[in-house]
This record gives sequence, structure tokens and C-alpha cells, in this order.
Amino acid sequence: MREQSTDLRETVRQRYAAAAVKVTEGGTACCGPQPAAVEVDENFGSILYAAHERDALPAEALAASLGCGNPTAVAELREGERVLDLGSGGGIDVLLSARRVGPTGKAYGLDMTDEMLTLALANAERAGASNVEFLKGTIEAVPLPASTVDVVISNCVINLSVDKAAVFAETFRVLRPGGRIGVSDVVADDALTSEQRAERGDYVGCIAGALSFAEYRAGLEAAGFTGVEITPTHPVADGMHSALVRAVKPSAVPDEPGDSAAATDACCGVTSCCTSDERTTDPSTTVAEAKAASGCGCQN
Repeated sequence: MREQSTDLRETVRQRYAAAAVKVTEGGTACCGPQPAAVEVDENFGSILYAAHERDALPAEALAASLGCGNPTAVAELREGERVLDLGSGGGIDVLLSARRVGPTGKAYGLDMTDEMLTLALANAERAGASNVEFLKGTIEAVPLPASTVDVVISNCVINLSVDKAAVFAETFRVLRPGGRIGVSDVVADDALTSEQRAERGDYVGCIAGALSFAEYRAGLEAAGFTGVEITPTHPVADGMHSALVRAVKPSAVPDEPGDSAAATDACCGVTSCCTSDERTTDPSTTVAEAKAASGCGCQN
């Protein structure tokens, strides 16, 4: 089974590496033709973004878009937040997130494919985005410390993972208490078996690896998430849907391995109080509001 999982991951990597190369090779000087688009249908890609969002991004970022939705539209990103995009590809959602969180926030992109990372870095430079950082790694082992980000987004990537339980656990780990996810993914009707899902499309085509609605909910809840909402948006195959997935990491959670300092560091609803890293445990409030509400003696 382990060998099969490795083979599937390599198949996915090769497919997305080829997509990045296709976009890169299709690009020319500014007066030439637009970059060649990756071949996807109307259920996937940049067509799922609003026109004003597409107009604000480099053509190469749009051409490399292979997602099944627009997670930035439902993540409700706020000024100053830190956001992580799992499987960031050419960077379209990272760049949109960077614009939403502003110069005081930050957007991380995580991808395992060198070719996509190269393309994403080039797209960030074209967009003039300075509050972004791209990381190489897998979504099953995120190379960030615990309680690092306020929001995790992903666009039709979790269904590609061969170990979704690890993805959910890692997502929970890197989120700050009170953090949230806003994910677009392909989800199957509960009545469909794994074999029936495979009949509707291959793994790299985002179909065969999809969880059912019940499986997705159970996986998130097993990782510790609450408030799970899975809302289908449009069909991508018979019994298969693009869906928006929302969930929250509780504000009070048990101590996480390797994160005892962060767990004991919180006071007055603020972590790292009175340091340059102080942030609220409740993303809906500011540091000043949290301190004032709790009567914290350190309100500067």
C-alpha cells in the first residue's frame, strides 16, 4: 500500500509539473501571445474566479489554475491575517490572499512541485507581491511551526492526497486556536463507493481520490475541528461535486506536541502578549479589543 501511495503521489507531481512547464513555455514577451492555458473544462480553472480578480493577476497565474473553486471568496480573509494555501500551484490563491490580508498580513503557498514553485515565484514578482512566501513540501507534512496561521485554504488539492487524515491533522496543527479553514474540493455523494468514484474519473483528475460528504466531515472532526460545513457548488461528474468546506479550530484546545510554550503563552485572549508577535486567539477581535475586554494590565 505504501508503494502504491508513493506511485500515486509521483503521478500527481508529474501531472502538475507538466502543467507548470506548459504555462512557462507558452509565455512570451509582453507584446506576444498570452500564455497557453492548461487544458481543463468549465468546472475547473480560472473561469471560476470573478472577472475583477482575474484582471488583477498575471496571465501566467490564471493559465496555471487547476482548481475547482475559489476558496478566497469564502475564507473571509481579514487585514493582517496569515493564510496558508495547501497545494498553491502557480500561486493564484496566494496572490489573491495577499491582496486581501494587506501589507500587515502574509500569505504562504505550499507545493511539492519544483516547476510550480518556480512559476509561482515568477508570478509573485510580476504581481509585485511582497507579503508572500512559497514553501516546498507536502500537505501531509507542512513545514511550518504549530499555531502559525489564522486561515488555511486549498483549491481542489486535498482530494489528491493519499493520506487525508494526515492533511487534516497538519492543518489543525498549523492553525492558531480560533483559526479556520476555507477549502474548495471535490466531494462525492455518500452513496457512491470508492469503485464508483474511480469509474467517474482518474486520481489526478481530482475525482477518484475524493471523499464522500460523510467521510470529509468525519475526517475533519477526528482531527479536532468543529463547525464543519460542506456546501456543494456545482457538479463535476455524476454524483461528484465541487464543494466549499469550512471548519474552525476551537479557541481552547489541548496542548499540542511540541507547542507547550505557545499553549501557556496565552493571556487576556492574546498570545505572546507584549511582544512583536502578539496576536489574538479570537481572529474576530483586535489585540487592543481583547486586552480591554479582559482587563489586561498590559494594554500598550
